[in-house]
Amino acid sequence: MIVRWGLEELPGVLEDVGIDRPLLVANERWDHLAIPAPHRWSEIPSDRITVPLDADGILAVGGGSAIDTGKAASAASDLPLVSVPTTYSGAEWTTFFGIRTPDRRQVGGGKGARPVGIVYDPGLTLDLPRDASGGTALNALAHSVEALYPGELELARRGAATIDEWLPRVLADGSDLEARTRLLKGAAAAGEALAERGLYLGHAMAQAVGGRYGIAHGASNALCLPPAMRFNADTVPWAMTAIPVERVEELARLAGFQRLRDLGVPESDLDELGAAAAERPGAKANPRPASAEQIADLYRSIW
Repeated sequence: MIVRWGLEELPGVLEDVGIDRPLLVANERWDHLAIPAPHRWSEIPSDRITVPLDADGILAVGGGSAIDTGKAASAASDLPLVSVPTTYSGAEWTTFFGIRTPDRRQVGGGKGARPVGIVYDPGLTLDLPRDASGGTALNALAHSVEALYPGELELARRGAATIDEWLPRVLADGSDLEARTRLLKGAAAAGEALAERGLYLGHAMAQAVGGRYGIAHGASNALCLPPAMRFNADTVPWAMTAIPVERVEELARLAGFQRLRDLGVPESDLDELGAAAAERPGAKANPRPASAEQIADLYRSIW
């Protein structure tokens, strides 16, 4: 993977990976960047993206939804993907993706994308809203914690420590470029750890609730990580030393995330959500087996 810092590096990265005629996947928010591309897809997220026959690569600019849409196009066309992340989601590192409709309902997913390059530019995160800043950073924190489940990983610890230190500063002042830069570096480490290790119970819970109600993935991860950590604490105690679960809850509250009910999740649906989460790959890979009933109880603890 080619990783560079600064948007001015983008032309060089595209040249290095052999992309001359990219399909640009980005919503209108990024029009001011004037990125040259012969093709454009601006419906984000999208379950119906198509790739022009003469495109020779995918260029995704935006948050996790834009990059996942780009990854779906990459997998369908077998074309290389370069990402310019504008949040802390970490989607730029992985080959798997979720497919959501424009109203954010999950309708599928897959794997097989070909990420070959990443260009980070902290300046692109300066106007990221507070809730998206906190949510996507807590999603990155979940990547770091879960990446430690199979065993020690320095990348994961570095990501967790950096996010813990710099997220409060970003939430206090979103225009603080130093804090934005440090937080993005922490999220990048967490994303790389994610690519190496994969997802577990907290993400399975977040995916189930987010995909059903159209809730942002960061928001659902902010709430689902702490109960999943408590469930796994005795099985993978070394992973819990990256950051205390009480600190994760403190950061979630600081970012404005309190309870599932605040996000419009009905209490009557929790058993169904538990059953849905139990069938997700992350739950099945979890170091401690989790039944549908146990996961439903975890949801109740944060409802």
